[in-house]
Amino acid sequence: MKPSLEDKNRTYGDLTTKAYSADTIRSLEEPFLEEGVPLMRMAADSLTTVARLMMSEAKIDPDTARIVLLAGAGNNGGDGLLASADLARRGADVTVIATGRSLDREGASALLRAGGVVMALDPLATIPDCDIPEGASQAADALAEAVELCQDADLVIDAMAGIGLRGALHGIPAALAIEIGEDGRLPHRLVPSATSDRRTPLVLAVDAPSGVDIDGGTLPGAYIPADVTVTMGALKPCLMLPPAAYICGRLVLVDFGFNTSALAPTVECMTSGTCASLLRVPRIDDTKYSRGVVGLVTGSDQYHGAALLSSTAAANANVGMIRYHGPDSVGQLILSSIPEAVLGTGRVESWVLGSGVPSQAALNQMDDAPDSNGDGQRDLISSLLNRQAQDEEEGHTGTDPAMVIDAGALDLLPDRIGPLGILTPHAGEMASLLGARGEGVESEDVLAAPVQWAIRAWELTGATVLLKGAVTVVVGDDGTGQPRVMTTGFGPAWLSTAGSGDVLAGTIGALLAQNADLIEDEPEAVVDLVAAGTYLHGLAGALASESGQAGWEAPLVFQPRHPQAFIEQIQEESNEGSSHAHGPLGHPIRASEIAEHLPQAVGTLLSGHTALDSGSNRGDNDQDRESSLFFEHSSLWF
Repeated sequence: MKPSLEDKNRTYGDLTTKAYSADTIRSLEEPFLEEGVPLMRMAADSLTTVARLMMSEAKIDPDTARIVLLAGAGNNGGDGLLASADLARRGADVTVIATGRSLDREGASALLRAGGVVMALDPLATIPDCDIPEGASQAADALAEAVELCQDADLVIDAMAGIGLRGALHGIPAALAIEIGEDGRLPHRLVPSATSDRRTPLVLAVDAPSGVDIDGGTLPGAYIPADVTVTMGALKPCLMLPPAAYICGRLVLVDFGFNTSALAPTVECMTSGTCASLLRVPRIDDTKYSRGVVGLVTGSDQYHGAALLSSTAAANANVGMIRYHGPDSVGQLILSSIPEAVLGTGRVESWVLGSGVPSQAALNQMDDAPDSNGDGQRDLISSLLNRQAQDEEEGHTGTDPAMVIDAGALDLLPDRIGPLGILTPHAGEMASLLGARGEGVESEDVLAAPVQWAIRAWELTGATVLLKGAVTVVVGDDGTGQPRVMTTGFGPAWLSTAGSGDVLAGTIGALLAQNADLIEDEPEAVVDLVAAGTYLHGLAGALASESGQAGWEAPLVFQPRHPQAFIEQIQEESNEGSSHAHGPLGHPIRASEIAEHLPQAVGTLLSGHTALDSGSNRGDNDQDRESSLFFEHSSLWF
């Protein structure tokens, strides 16, 4: 039976939204290699096409360009060598810098026949037709020459390290990365300027930038940031996980035809299509209760705004009703803006707890601490958390509503809470939460290895964990007691503004409330709902700021049998982006504007269209809908 169009689209969506471990990808390659499928040739052809497109878009003539290939001894180096040979045959000036002691024999021979030059850096190298440095002095001179060649090149193709590398670069690759890349510091500039000159050289990474941890997504040492990363067969976790994902540039995935349908991914990302499917469409017999009720214990006499922002977000994100519990003065403020809100406790399908509620440490520093409990807010939060923890301990998961545990509620967290407790810390709060449980962690450690520490928080608490960032990480139970990792990088950096987290908490609370029946049947679906709430928050921020900038974008797919289709797609995107040379980054926003745009974001997703569409409808699958939500930074697609 032939697969339906729906099946094909689902498979294509998996290809661009799920990442697999290095070991899994090797297992996928094996049967193809045994059957004699020329994977290296297919990879090289894709690299050649992408390299020429990159240079053409940067106004560099590919046929006269100066190209440097950093080639390791493995398959990545072989891919790069065959591609470099193709480029050399077309007239490019190609120098291969061998960073190990050998090179792929077929690729090196092809490169030399095409007129390319090979230089070795290791005195112990055994590479035919290549000058080998003798001793430490000549090796140092060769390294300095290699660095100079890279700095003067039009394009550097980074094929030093394959997917088998564990840990930091060392030796010659590390020395090169320190000189032409970064020395290990976390990337701090995500948004390129649409008007500034691009740095030279351009960098094209093969499979993944050298220096990233393939499965963990960390940057354990020196690394080389890429303008474009061409990855083979399937996505690797480092291409989706922070902080490594921030240095990969534009992603291109070469489709080898792997069947991943039966495989469990290491990480998957939320998409517009999945988010839309988790928004409850109103029904003819609905009431305000059947559409979901969100209860909020947020804000305080010190932080009125957090209550208003979280309540507005919850009310705007597709539920029938909200209830607010807190100081009377805050309740009256909420009623003046949301007159349909109900004050006090009662029936709810989800809780949002702690946004703007002072922690115990903050209360201890207040002169009026005895009166700062916000009409018993912390007592109510503690009661709700302990009841949830007791249900989890007794195996009654789902008895009480799911709850978003934010900010001032985190210090009230019991030892274990279970998957219906959703923690939403930023890096500093995560470090404090882990520190209270015996882990010696600073916020810098969390930023350097967010997935590692989010999983650790899940292990220690049993909660579903959302760790905020330009790429937000969500970790929860997969239904079998193993961690499931999701990401969402949709939304502009303008979201990093005061109160944005309060809006996020309310938004997630609304997704949980409108899906209470789903949670009862499938508690593991909480991971999807939390990621969907984060995606919806990002879309509202994009609409409010009129920005197409985002922390992560799904890859373009290169079909080896149809390279011209890929070229035409890139040219189309470049032409559309050229009119947005100064506008795509958008403008600053306040958190209240994010909340105000939530209804439009809901409508946008449910209608299958987007107000940020540049005018082209490229198709119906998830990636096509995803792509339409982005402006290009400039006329350069990378």
